[in-house]
Amino acid sequence: MTYQDSSKPIAERVEHLLGLMTTKEKVGQLVQPFGWKTYEVKEGRITLADSFKEQVKDGGVGSLYGTLRADPWTGVTLETGLSPREGAEAVNQIQRYAIENSRLGIPILIGEECSHGHMAIGGTVFPVPLSIGSTWNVELYRDMCRAVALETRSQGGAVTYSPVLDVVRDPRWGRTEECFGEDPYLISEYAVASVEGLQGESLDSPSSVAATLKHFVGYGSSEGGRNAGPVHMGTRELMEVDMLPFRKAVEAGAASIMPAYNEIDGVPCTVNTELLGDILRKEWGFDGMVITDCGAIDMLASGHDTAEDGMDAAVQALSAGIDMEMSGEMFGKYLQTAIEQNKLEASVLDEAVRRVLTLKFKLGLFESPYVEPQIAEEVIGSEQHVELARQLAAEGIVLLKNEGKALPLPKDGGVIAVIGPNADQGYNQLGDYTSPQPPASVVTVLDGVRAKLGDVPDHVLYAPGCRIKDDSREGFEFALACADQADTVVLVLGGSSARDFGEGTIDLRTGASKVTDDALSDMDCGEGIDRMTLQLSGVQLEMAQEIHKLGKRMIVVYINGRPIAEPWIDNHADAILEAWYPGQEGGHAIADILFGDVNPSGKLTLSIPKDVGQLPVYYNGKRSRGKRYLEEDSQPRYPFGYGLSYTEFSYSDIQLSSDVIGIGETAVVTVNVTNSGTREGSEVVQLYVSDVASKYTRPACELKGFRKISLKAGEKRKIEFTIGAEQLQYVGQDYKQVVEPGLFRIMVGRHVNDTLSADLTVQEG
Repeated sequence: MTYQDSSKPIAERVEHLLGLMTTKEKVGQLVQPFGWKTYEVKEGRITLADSFKEQVKDGGVGSLYGTLRADPWTGVTLETGLSPREGAEAVNQIQRYAIENSRLGIPILIGEECSHGHMAIGGTVFPVPLSIGSTWNVELYRDMCRAVALETRSQGGAVTYSPVLDVVRDPRWGRTEECFGEDPYLISEYAVASVEGLQGESLDSPSSVAATLKHFVGYGSSEGGRNAGPVHMGTRELMEVDMLPFRKAVEAGAASIMPAYNEIDGVPCTVNTELLGDILRKEWGFDGMVITDCGAIDMLASGHDTAEDGMDAAVQALSAGIDMEMSGEMFGKYLQTAIEQNKLEASVLDEAVRRVLTLKFKLGLFESPYVEPQIAEEVIGSEQHVELARQLAAEGIVLLKNEGKALPLPKDGGVIAVIGPNADQGYNQLGDYTSPQPPASVVTVLDGVRAKLGDVPDHVLYAPGCRIKDDSREGFEFALACADQADTVVLVLGGSSARDFGEGTIDLRTGASKVTDDALSDMDCGEGIDRMTLQLSGVQLEMAQEIHKLGKRMIVVYINGRPIAEPWIDNHADAILEAWYPGQEGGHAIADILFGDVNPSGKLTLSIPKDVGQLPVYYNGKRSRGKRYLEEDSQPRYPFGYGLSYTEFSYSDIQLSSDVIGIGETAVVTVNVTNSGTREGSEVVQLYVSDVASKYTRPACELKGFRKISLKAGEKRKIEFTIGAEQLQYVGQDYKQVVEPGLFRIMVGRHVNDTLSADLTVQEG
């Protein structure tokens, strides 16, 4: 059979297979049921569900979603879930049944969630993307993506629903943690790295998975920061900001893309033919697969109300360019009838099936549908991956304040009290899209501090003090007693994206874990958890204020998934570390920073406001947005690109190779960066460009380059950036990229509000 002959071109194999398929089999390739429902585990034995077997025989199954996903939504726990080896065996069993019991033997596309690690039991839990963004270390992230791809593919997962390339415009949004930040250039750099890392040199490699870019597009700019809310954005801004990371990732070869839930100017992205057809397919040349988000087609008839019923919604989606429906039933329920009733052209169905089959061939699933369970057992959660998680976490921690050099702490500095709801709650530091974890696999801040200082009795005290959201103050007395005995208080506050994993709760009066029938949820962040404020939840601030009255040195560590705006803490804490959700090795990474074994190098990729009333506060807004409110100016508390170090860096001698260039020519800007402090450290050198006057309004300045460098004490290095069309152009008349002649200000420095500048004139001709 031609389609089974690996020596034939993929296009030829696809057309041959397509010609053999019935309409029912074609529709089957476009549906993606929930994978965890296809099997059961009883007494260590994996058995396939009868419903899955019937579906395979009755037209087939194109893909499965979250086959190895474990979390409260799936109901898969540590007790009922599969080990890395068992997961690989289960996927092999699923594939074998599908291949051997369907008419044409088409393998199944196994799609998995891998936002910051494969969301399966045993998978390494890396820091969330917001933390990864704060590292400004694209190479390290590429290494992480290679590790995630290896862990996922070793169990049979062939496509991942990541990276998230949304540009955050309102951090009240619960999914802020899943994003890299507020700047499209920065996100674009990570976008390219993710495609290169996840997909490797070849999709059919046993260590590669297909990347799915999401959410296309504007998802991070929803009305009021509410998940999937309408987006109010003009075409020019959409092209310059939100589309840029997707375009760069498509150019890098991304294999799949996912439209967003939201609407833009009245059109849901799921059926936006201009986005999916004119721009994505025709203008950008994307030839990969388009898959919906979960339940997105249902929303057309019940939510957006742009479809009369399910049939109408399914036909609209497929006609607009959707190739596969994630986790829904609309395609399976309606598409064949739509063909039979002439509501849908057969050629439209064929085109979608063609793209799905092409991806399967590119992934090598027809030649290598099975995996080796022994490899999964060896690579998943390996020491190398755990060490990588620790390094990423450390580089993503941002030192926001260090009054009087309160940090680093001396290891012989007396008694330390580690206090707070996030001090010893492992799940609270992992972020959303995380599988259940054995307690020993997550290092909390308390664990990290104890490991750093050794097992000295009464040297490290602990009290939870309060919970994240709960208003109970019953733990205050115990927390204050611990703080009173200490020389330094490390106060670990923030938020939680931990869903109900059934781990019980903490006794606030003793700090001991306890199991209850009605464990309290501390979740105040994550998908679907949007907030009206950026203040700390519950009574965390009140507890900090009570502890401060004791006059102890107070170090605040934030563990959270969105910026926190708490002016009192900004003013009264001796030092503040923003750790975001740092993953399973977060406790070690935070302790490395606290005690100076690692010099902090993280920089903010989100502007942190003084108050939620300043929103939106992203740095690259238009010049015309105004200077201040009655109560306060419009500047954030901590600006984009900001982050302190235990050493000092100075910038000098900014120079341009030429201060006049023609359109199409380039200039090189150089600057000297000196470590003028007393210890080695890493600095993120940031390049910004300001178009002084333009035909259409522009942001005051935009990030156009960055470089993370390491300098020994006293070392000086000349850093250079090339300035050309890529850095100077914008979307001009007729929505075309243009470099206009005129004056540009080139700025290089440590953050957006602290730069040296030089003027560059661009001339015609």
